[in-house]
Amino acid sequence: MMELVSAIVIGLKEIWAHKFRSFLTMLGVILGVSSIVALTAVLNGMENGMKEALIAMGGLDKVLLREQDLPAWQEYLSDQAPGRTMADVYALKNGANLLKVISPEMAYYGAVVSRAGKSTRPSELVGVWPAVLEMNLHEVEHGRFFTSMDEEHAKNVCVIGTGIRDALFGSPEETNQEIIPIGETIFINNQPFVIVGMFKRYESELERKLRELSQKNSKQNNSASTNKPATAARNRGWGGRPGGWAFWMKNNTVYIPLNSMWLRFRAASGATDTPNNKLTDIDLKVVSLEKLESALQQARNILMITHHGIEDFTFVTQENAVEDINKTMRNARLTGGLISVISLVIGGIGIMNIMLASISERVRELGICKAIGASNFSIFIQIIVESTIISTIGGIIGLAVSHGLVYILAMLTPEQNTPVITLTGMVVAAAFSTIVGVLAGIYPAIKASKLNPIQALRYE
Repeated sequence: MMELVSAIVIGLKEIWAHKFRSFLTMLGVILGVSSIVALTAVLNGMENGMKEALIAMGGLDKVLLREQDLPAWQEYLSDQAPGRTMADVYALKNGANLLKVISPEMAYYGAVVSRAGKSTRPSELVGVWPAVLEMNLHEVEHGRFFTSMDEEHAKNVCVIGTGIRDALFGSPEETNQEIIPIGETIFINNQPFVIVGMFKRYESELERKLRELSQKNSKQNNSASTNKPATAARNRGWGGRPGGWAFWMKNNTVYIPLNSMWLRFRAASGATDTPNNKLTDIDLKVVSLEKLESALQQARNILMITHHGIEDFTFVTQENAVEDINKTMRNARLTGGLISVISLVIGGIGIMNIMLASISERVRELGICKAIGASNFSIFIQIIVESTIISTIGGIIGLAVSHGLVYILAMLTPEQNTPVITLTGMVVAAAFSTIVGVLAGIYPAIKASKLNPIQALRYE
């Protein structure tokens, strides 16, 4: 133990005696460690943004019941395929105890919502049950949701997202006040509907930062010269924002009672104006992810009965989306990690080079040590310790630099997801730096331990 402490002290003295040279030697390790931590932080921020959108659309326990083409052996029954109907919904509610939420949806595509000369197209106009709140993780911030009375009497009432409010009544940024249009009448395809509720504003961390940045820039522009010609306002949309489409859809949603959708828009629609009582979607939530397979099998057995053995349906889970996110992040981490490791290897080569140079300068000193009884192993350990100390100090400095680097990245790109530094990333980077130091010192240590003491003492 005393020998190890003595070796560490000697190593620190050697580093301090050649401060500038030691710092240059550490640079490769510093850059490698800081790049590993910073890269991990940026990718963690991106991953959080992607998973935000996944959660916004209902979470991992949400399952979509979709229509599908009939299997080859059932193609002759295609004209008898019932599709998704309320019979499926009631059968699942009564018989599938592994499903905690069942949400039927009847959508109308291409609808136009208007008021006082302003109009917009919602992301979705859907007739729903109150179960949709839990299914899609909606939260009514103002007013209320539909009641059984609204559903039973097919009342012309609706609940809107803040995007619809912004388009028809004006956004808080435009009007400098929060408009709550509860009780106001809007027109859906020229039919009057009363707004009884409005959802909260949904936004990812990325969108929140974009909005705050826009507000900051707007204040700066207002305080600048008013003679500057104004530029036309434009909406860049949500396509360029990872995961932003999920929040955009939720903010531009219009929900009406399921019965109202059927009677007002679907009872006489289509190319031949014939009633269409098929549901657009049936969304399901399982009681727990551990029972997902059992719940899907239970639901399938029930649907095979209601569909008279015709398999015109399939289940879509969120597992594929999670796998895609994990695969993307894994590939990015491998690529970035390889680049960072190369930087660390270059740093290790620098350490090996400086240790070889140090041995050449200290041949007589090492010879004296061996002449007075120092063993080959003690000399070997001394060089390994010095190499490891250089690398470890470089790693510690690299960890500190990584925090500054992440801060600079957040300042230069404030509209991106906030990078997240994790303890795992720091530990991995520090461990790599230490391993590099040990490996870089092995060859110089072997060379130093094999010095002949007599030749070393005669070395000029």
